[in-house]
Amino acid sequence: IPILTLNEPSTPMDKIWLKHYPNGTPAEIDPDIYASVADALEKSCARYRDRPAFTNMGHTLSYADLDRLTADFAAYLQRDLGLARGDRVAIMLPNLLQYPVALFGILRAGLVVVNVNPMYTERELQHQLSDAGVRAIVVLENFIDTLQKVIDRTPVEQVITTQVGDLLPPVKRMLTNFVVKQVRKLVPDWHLPRSIPLPQAMKSGAQLSFTPPDLGHADTAFLQYTGGTTGLSKGAELTHGNIVANLEQAKAMIAPSMEEGKEVIVTALPLYHIFALTVNCLVFVTLGARNLLITDPRKMPAFVQELGKYPFTVITGVNTLFNGLLNTPGFAELDFSTLKFALGGGAAVQQAVADRWGEVTGKPLTEGYGLTETSPIAAMNPLDNPAAGRIGIPLPSTEFSIRDEAGNELPVGEAGELCIRGPQVMRGYWNKPEENARVFTHDGFVLTGDIAVADEEGFFRIVDRKKDMILVSGFNVFPNEIEDVAARHPGVLECACIGVPDERSGEAVKLFVVKKDHALDAETLQQFCKEHLTGYKVPRLIEFTDELPKSNVGKILRKDLRQN
Repeated sequence: IPILTLNEPSTPMDKIWLKHYPNGTPAEIDPDIYASVADALEKSCARYRDRPAFTNMGHTLSYADLDRLTADFAAYLQRDLGLARGDRVAIMLPNLLQYPVALFGILRAGLVVVNVNPMYTERELQHQLSDAGVRAIVVLENFIDTLQKVIDRTPVEQVITTQVGDLLPPVKRMLTNFVVKQVRKLVPDWHLPRSIPLPQAMKSGAQLSFTPPDLGHADTAFLQYTGGTTGLSKGAELTHGNIVANLEQAKAMIAPSMEEGKEVIVTALPLYHIFALTVNCLVFVTLGARNLLITDPRKMPAFVQELGKYPFTVITGVNTLFNGLLNTPGFAELDFSTLKFALGGGAAVQQAVADRWGEVTGKPLTEGYGLTETSPIAAMNPLDNPAAGRIGIPLPSTEFSIRDEAGNELPVGEAGELCIRGPQVMRGYWNKPEENARVFTHDGFVLTGDIAVADEEGFFRIVDRKKDMILVSGFNVFPNEIEDVAARHPGVLECACIGVPDERSGEAVKLFVVKKDHALDAETLQQFCKEHLTGYKVPRLIEFTDELPKSNVGKILRKDLRQN
């Protein structure tokens, strides 16, 4: 990876946070406990064979089921499709039982997982599939229309399709798929010659056997795409070593509260998001936990009803999800006696929400911090010492450094850019040498773009974002991308995008526009944006103005817009 030339910084700060680690938590983890993510899964399946692994829509797959189904899918990918080690396979699914089967099948076959947001627009989907060089994709039929429109402009050779109920018992499967397709009309008409239904692929794979590859820490496990400041997302290359390290780091922090084979974790955040992928799916699989998959958490009453059926012990989410639950009738009446803690990430947990959560559930809502580039967890608050407003302390084997613009280490109490070094830090951005040169320091730290400050106890707090990134319900939105799309409208002369506070989503996208066509209105421009952007990226607020603030060289000053 090319390196960034900076002034020689002083030695990164001492690990003053170690004294706040839970009893028994080591300062360093053993990264060699698993050879790969596939190895971690296989060991869990052997150890917890009869335990429930994933539950969705009232049906549960045991660890034995997971072992068998993922081996079948791995065999299909290797033998029928002829995919070779390192080939990329995309998953375009919401939280269904099909997701972990596809995920672990791909990894066990020695292939690379490319997670795709099912709500992507044509432009976003085409870019990601092409940039990653995806050869095959697993997609829910509900979202296949977008894929159908762009597939000829991508390297995708094979499509594995699935319906919502495909892994449910026979009668329930037929009924569910009928209702989704014929009653609710959620599946568009489609025709893709290069497609095969997932049940058929699994049946074919069951007649074959896969050859377990000799995977190691240096092998790539995921190309996990994250927003790009140039308007296009970029793939963080996460190795098996990165992920295994992060699993062990997270487990070290929560181990005193966990009982192997007995935890039930609620997974409402989409598994294609790095937070839920690593924390909920991967960490808790190695603990032999049951994952309760929530397919559509936006339907809050149904979500609360589902929570009432299971003695859940852990729940993760973003601030808006916790706030939504707290404001849903029936939630306060649930039995929280088995709940151990809730973990917030993806966006800052608001103090008011954390306080109310504690009042209603009697259990802490603690906060963590991470990036796609750090697999993602880099810091979290100890479970016995949670506090909203701070991101906590660095995980074992993780170094934090606060630096100024010249790369010099800053003392405790001074704000600067947060830099992170550890075994969970990505290899680099996929095929982006110039971006890698910008984001890595010469001594191996990754620049987060976040302005942070450390206190004398070693706890860290984010005080601002160096980048202009906007966080909408835990998802990254970059202004350049929004501006690039809006500027394509013939009625737009100039535009600039910022984030503004929003009670529901944390932040909302606001777009300032100088008109070219005086007949242009906000509704028309929003509709145009909806055709090219995922829903959470579409500007919720549009303000027309005669001019935009600019520097003396003509650069639009977003900071001035934020101050108005």
